[in-house]
Amino acid sequence: MPPSNCIELNANEQSQLLSLARQSIQCGLESGRALRPDLARYENKLQIDRAVFVTLTQGGELRGCVGSLEAVEPLAQAVATAAYNAAFRDRRFAALSADEFERVRIEIAVLSELQPIEAQTRTRQALLDLLEPGVDGLLLEDRGYRSTFLPKVWEKVGSPGDFLEQLLLKAGLGADYWSDSLRFQRYQSLSFAEI
Repeated sequence: MPPSNCIELNANEQSQLLSLARQSIQCGLESGRALRPDLARYENKLQIDRAVFVTLTQGGELRGCVGSLEAVEPLAQAVATAAYNAAFRDRRFAALSADEFERVRIEIAVLSELQPIEAQTRTRQALLDLLEPGVDGLLLEDRGYRSTFLPKVWEKVGSPGDFLEQLLLKAGLGADYWSDSLRFQRYQSLSFAEI
């Protein structure tokens, strides 16, 4: 596996981002918009463009998960945007209510850059042999179909075969679908959550 290019964040930086995510959701409840943090208040690491996903859970069950696979905003702003979108714009769920806000748990995943999987990996088994359970996230694309699983999904989907089948189903393809036009990219993440 190529070396991970994930960012390293200390406990204080992680805490700042978790607090920022919660503040952005609160701002959404009060004003209907994501928080626009003053980036100058944050350390340089939190001002670098990074891809981020924010996951909300309630009682251990998914309540929202939204983010970007590409770094398009400084990390602090990307967290604020993703937190707001996870709470209010995940199409799978109704907008988060004020009553739910205190019970929701926030988890942030800061992603590495996407790493194309080599072209010689053109068989299903070659792809499965390449995946590192618990470490790799995977982006699948094929003729307008697209889906991704964060590395965290390995906690619920044990084997590479199951991981790929569920990812294909999420994309709207059959679990046993395979095509020469399928393209894959993998990535890693630094994940941290509220206690």
